[in-house]
Amino acid sequence: MFLFNNLPFEWMIGLRYTRAGRRSARNSFISFISLISMAGIALGVAALIVVLSVMNGFQKEVRDRMLSVLSHVEVFDGSGSLADWRTLAAQAAKQPEVRAAAPFVDGQAMVTRNEVVRGVMVRGILPAEEPRVSDVAAQVVRGRLDALQPGEFNIVIGSELARGFGLRIGDKLTLIAPQGQVTPAGVLPRLKQFSVVGIFEAGHFEFDSSLAFIHLDDAQRLFRLSGPSGLRLKIADMQRAPEVAADLGAMLAGDLYVRDWSMQNRNWFAAVQTEKRMMFIILTLIIAVAAFNLVSTLVMTVTDKQADIAILRTLGASPVSVMKIFIIQGALVGLIGTAIGVSLGVLVALNIDVIVPFIEGLFGVQFLPSDIYLISSLPSDLRWPDVSRIGGMAIILAFLATLYPSWRAARVRPAEALRYE
Repeated sequence: MFLFNNLPFEWMIGLRYTRAGRRSARNSFISFISLISMAGIALGVAALIVVLSVMNGFQKEVRDRMLSVLSHVEVFDGSGSLADWRTLAAQAAKQPEVRAAAPFVDGQAMVTRNEVVRGVMVRGILPAEEPRVSDVAAQVVRGRLDALQPGEFNIVIGSELARGFGLRIGDKLTLIAPQGQVTPAGVLPRLKQFSVVGIFEAGHFEFDSSLAFIHLDDAQRLFRLSGPSGLRLKIADMQRAPEVAADLGAMLAGDLYVRDWSMQNRNWFAAVQTEKRMMFIILTLIIAVAAFNLVSTLVMTVTDKQADIAILRTLGASPVSVMKIFIIQGALVGLIGTAIGVSLGVLVALNIDVIVPFIEGLFGVQFLPSDIYLISSLPSDLRWPDVSRIGGMAIILAFLATLYPSWRAARVRPAEALRYE
């Protein structure tokens, strides 16, 4: 109480107007509208924090599943094959961010079995080196990745591809390579039969349905290459992949092309960013509506307090001081609503893995059925820069909402306001 008494009079009056007045039904109604505005700001801020956290969580989950199969950085040779991948790997290791390297062969082929044909991406790997740059070995749910041996023409396929062809461990399938062979009858496609020795599940439909792994030597023979197509690199911080790729492009000698993971999936990430921006704008409208309610609250307060304003003016208060009173009142409503919304939003975002199952159990529903969606639970990735940006935007909107009512209060003429009092 002593602290409040030492405040400037603009703050004391603004704080008093913020508190619920009970002297009349009109004051009570104004206080109710003020509480509704505060609640609207709080709900808007909380909803925006939760929605963006869930969208960030989905983006991170999908990105991690993609990068469990893809590499952080890929280096290709302009000739189509690397003459000596170990020398190139040693050169790339001089970049401080590079942690591991492994060769690979990429090629497109057709898979056929029992008159069913489907296009696939075939990747030739070294089973001993691949676990250093990807998580494929850990994702093999049946069989083993190290069963890929040179010359045996074994293959590890995705779970959706296996389901589509009805394949199990030990079954045979035929790969048709686009590189044909010339015969007296013309150019014929190259066919090779492979044995299924493993089935992996990355949790990403595109890879599970259209990706297959074979040994590097078998891939070179199938696609008629003299060496690997390129080199896959794992770096310490995948977020710095574009910078590392640019650095490697300038550092490595030869006719090389360097590509990072963001370039491989540019369209998907651009679509996600656009969706996040649009969602941010749409949910910001909730806060804007609450700010409009704050405008109406302050206008009603100014109309109700005209006699008080006139008395303050006759006692020497300047128009700027009168403006400060109502700016303080509106800003406090916005600040309190924002603080409540941030607290609620952060609490829900950090505990969404507990809250959502509780709601599902309470109402007997399942938001993401596991037999339909690959991600059966709502992921959440709370990012404090997003929280700061949302809170700052809400406070700015609340402040802007106070400008017109406070300017109108400063224009009140004492003589006219007190004429009928």
